[in-house]
Amino acid sequence: MKNDLRKLLLAQFLTAMADNAILFVAVAMVMQGALEGDWYIPALQGCFLIAFVVLAPWVGTFADTTSKPKVLMLANIIKALGALMMLMGLEPLLAYAVVGVGAAAYSPAKYGILPELAGDESSLMKSNSWIEGSTIVAILLGTVVGAKIADHSIFIALCFVMVVYLLSAVITMWMRQLPAAHQKEKKGVLGSFKKTIATLLATPSARFATFGVSLFWASAVTLRLIIIAWAPVTLLLTTSEDISLLTLFIALGIACGALLAPKLIPMHKLSLTRLAAYGLGVSVLLLMLTDNLNSARGLLFIAGVCGGLFVVPINALLQDIGHQTVGSGHAVAVQHFFENLTMLTATGLYTWAVSNDVPATTSMVILGVFILITTTIIAYKLPKEN
Repeated sequence: MKNDLRKLLLAQFLTAMADNAILFVAVAMVMQGALEGDWYIPALQGCFLIAFVVLAPWVGTFADTTSKPKVLMLANIIKALGALMMLMGLEPLLAYAVVGVGAAAYSPAKYGILPELAGDESSLMKSNSWIEGSTIVAILLGTVVGAKIADHSIFIALCFVMVVYLLSAVITMWMRQLPAAHQKEKKGVLGSFKKTIATLLATPSARFATFGVSLFWASAVTLRLIIIAWAPVTLLLTTSEDISLLTLFIALGIACGALLAPKLIPMHKLSLTRLAAYGLGVSVLLLMLTDNLNSARGLLFIAGVCGGLFVVPINALLQDIGHQTVGSGHAVAVQHFFENLTMLTATGLYTWAVSNDVPATTSMVILGVFILITTTIIAYKLPKEN
């Protein structure tokens, strides 16, 4: 593994750990009564996602026309600023929105730098696997550590998050400063973004990758939010640490799926992703039928494995197409625009449902049916050439 890739993995591990720790700090604040209303957590997630949609035309261009390690450093500093705002007692919705701005800038550079570091298709697939796997391990650690520290002290937990973001920024400073992948275009950013979307979605493979992954992440983020409300009612969990430990099984499954993906679903056998999509839909439907903690953990783990097997090959496909056409940073920005637009829509609908006292079990049923229908459509629309 190249030295710069090791640094990227470490920086990504730290920033992903902090991203998830700060969310469960907010969960602890709600459960301790510092923030009121069951709607607050999904609203917080929505504030985080807004930046991905609004800033999509700019962050992709910025990632491709600037040295990507520099972009990663600046994005982590912005995230640390958001954590500092929450630490200072400012409105958490606003503070988490600032963290979202940093995350929106970070993502195109994180994924866009992989083709520049990897070189060939096989290495790109492995690099994606390592990135996704290490990210999920970071989610595991950040979720547990964030919840555990927050249950003890909100102040210490926020200090921890801020320090981790800054440490990630320092590590990206040590990476080799790669040249910009593309020159700045003379036409306006919005016009360029529109052209990028048209160019990128011109092929069936790119359309499949973009819309398929968007639907997957919309389902994934909604599932995590539902679990936060569903677990206390169905499984009788009472602390943010208990709930975080439950959500770990999704993340652990995704990590396993991500590490297995290069061997089980190589780029030339992309049609196998349909099996992973079916497995995800079935496991969520079965989750609705259990009230046993161990059964829930097992089903969440299976759902995660299927998700990892689905996401890694599709991400690698889109990065490769983008690198060959519009630029990997631009491609990732377009992907994240559609991903986060669908996630923001799903989060908004769930926030509305919670504010109108729709039971978590009902939301789980709706999500299960939604995943089953959309995964069937994804499988049907899979490009024939793959």
